[in-house]
Amino acid sequence: MGEADPIIGWRQRPVALRPDNKRNAMTVDVEDYFQVEAFFPHINRADWDSRECRVEANVDRILELFARKETTATFFTLGWVAKRYPQLVRRIVDNGHELASHGLAHFRADRQSRTEFSDDVRRAKELLEDIGGKAVHGYRATSFSITRGNLWALNVLEEAGYRYSSSTHPIPHDLYGIPEQPRFAFYPFADSKFMEIPVTTVRMFGRNWPAGGGGYFRMLPYAVFKRNLKTVQNQEHQPCTFYFHPWEIDPGQPRVAGTSTKTRIRHYLNLGRTYGRLERLLDDFKWSSIAAAHNIDGVSGI
Repeated sequence: MGEADPIIGWRQRPVALRPDNKRNAMTVDVEDYFQVEAFFPHINRADWDSRECRVEANVDRILELFARKETTATFFTLGWVAKRYPQLVRRIVDNGHELASHGLAHFRADRQSRTEFSDDVRRAKELLEDIGGKAVHGYRATSFSITRGNLWALNVLEEAGYRYSSSTHPIPHDLYGIPEQPRFAFYPFADSKFMEIPVTTVRMFGRNWPAGGGGYFRMLPYAVFKRNLKTVQNQEHQPCTFYFHPWEIDPGQPRVAGTSTKTRIRHYLNLGRTYGRLERLLDDFKWSSIAAAHNIDGVSGI
């Protein structure tokens, strides 16, 4: 019989702390600017191939930055991107990074049936493994869309052969979030070593606040982010998990017409500052892939 409230079980199964581990997890969600969920009302999926693709050039800039800063990371890569840019996937792997899955074509997990989701994550895993030549152990859902209503998705991921997910976010948000879930890595199932690894948050004023990247990294002062990450690492002794998108270092990307003020602020604010902030972030903290930072069993040399 399953747990009455799975979240209660999650809180009882934290991943053990490793005080000697000073490495944080740097992650990149590999998708192009026109694949952002907020643009779905304005850009038809059928038109994606007609859009100016900028993801390859942007990821190459990121690979150069990581090489210069001697940093490894996890690249959660869309199957759509991998199929069209297989050489980019191979460059990610050849540069020593962890290749992971972001699904096939940026469909939200909470808008798919169990069968549809299973097909999506299995096909994406197989595609990435065929192109990259490496086992794919990790998955991140579009827009952190594993929420209260579709926790079964974690079972599907384990059944599909994934070793971990980074698909939940313990904050209140209009598009995602489970504020009451554990803030740090945990085992969703009592009889399995499959991990869920949330993006980093900081606890202040009785609630969780985002501290793991995305638009918040562009909107808030860098000093705030640095302080929050240091709090998590030095006071709570937990590895931080940070994420960003290749389009966030690309202020020259085409503008999408007809979007709301809220969407324009979320997407375009401070794009010209992201690259410089990333340079500072890589200097101020030690980073690696999720597999290395969390010592995922069976994953080595990353």
